[in-house]
Amino acid sequence: MNNTINCVTDSVDEVASTHAGQLELSVVFPCLNEGETVGTCVREAFAALRASGIRGEVIVADNGSTDGSQDIARSEGARVVDVPEKGYGSALRGGIREARGEYVLMADADDSYDISHLPRFVNELRAGADLVMGNRFLGGIEREAMPFLHRYLGNPVLTWIGRLFFRSDCGDFHCGMRAFQKQAVERMNLRSTGMEFASEMVVKAGLLGCNIAEVPTTLSPDGRSRPPHLRTWRDGWRHLRFLLMYSPRWLFLYPGAAMMLLGLVGSALLLPKPRAIFDVHTLLYCFVSIVLGFQFVAFAMFAKVFAISEGLLPEDPKLNHILRYITLETGLVAGLLLTLIGFAGSVAAVSNWGMKSFGALDPSQMLRLVLPSVFSLMLGVEIICASFFLSILGLRRR
Repeated sequence: MNNTINCVTDSVDEVASTHAGQLELSVVFPCLNEGETVGTCVREAFAALRASGIRGEVIVADNGSTDGSQDIARSEGARVVDVPEKGYGSALRGGIREARGEYVLMADADDSYDISHLPRFVNELRAGADLVMGNRFLGGIEREAMPFLHRYLGNPVLTWIGRLFFRSDCGDFHCGMRAFQKQAVERMNLRSTGMEFASEMVVKAGLLGCNIAEVPTTLSPDGRSRPPHLRTWRDGWRHLRFLLMYSPRWLFLYPGAAMMLLGLVGSALLLPKPRAIFDVHTLLYCFVSIVLGFQFVAFAMFAKVFAISEGLLPEDPKLNHILRYITLETGLVAGLLLTLIGFAGSVAAVSNWGMKSFGALDPSQMLRLVLPSVFSLMLGVEIICASFFLSILGLRRR
């Protein structure tokens, strides 16, 4: 990554002067063709730093602008960092990596956020917060500052899902103005390149047990004459997809457990005898539900172990405790027992058929023996395969 030479102006001298290497705050603006507003944002950031007496710098993480945004930012005293890899998240990761401050505040370069609020964020960081989120719904959203779908559907729904999945108290998952301890974000090992970067930061902060605070901030209509980079449906889906992929519990475990429970209850009721209009046809669906549910639960385990091994998710003590008992050997024993039960049931079914001279049978009675046998064979083989695969995934951990 190539950094341009820092252009120091009087405003920078006033803010940083003899404190180089001792900066408290780095203000980072991601930028892609923000020539109309980036100069204003840089000026406002320096003014806020001077007014609050905070030693700091302003960084513009440029993502390949072709409208002269880099020169405008330099002329206002910002340090410009060129980030070749495209994407909102890529630009921010590049800017954060080059930040010299103990704390980092990020905000959009479209002049929609009130940068003079930065002391609110810094005060919370000084008090011990690792991440300080801005909340636009508490601070105020001006008319036409946020599209209707974003304000009343996208942001509230995605924030509600994030709070549910990750037990977060954050009231605005997607606020573009937030501040954090640089060391805390480095521990998060953020990977996202697009708009979902905002969600990843909140999610990983919660998973790592970081101290998260929230302060009100405002949102105004941006100062650009062109449409925003944000694409409602594409970026909304990317946020939702990220939340699902980072929560194997909600994506796989809970649906799978519900399917298994439903199938087990139905099987227990229908295996002895028919119930009203429900007979062996429904019983078949119950067994299928159990098998599919087991696959979902297995995928939850695979996904969690893989994500932890790759550093996508932090270590989970509960999972480590469970894995002490779910070993390859216990899986093989359970799988073989079910397979033997299924084989024995199949032999009994053929034997009963032979006793009838291999003639016509009562389907309702016969399927009550055949279905559990087939189910046991399938589930036994799946448990054996899942046990081997989980053991392979765990090789790197061990």
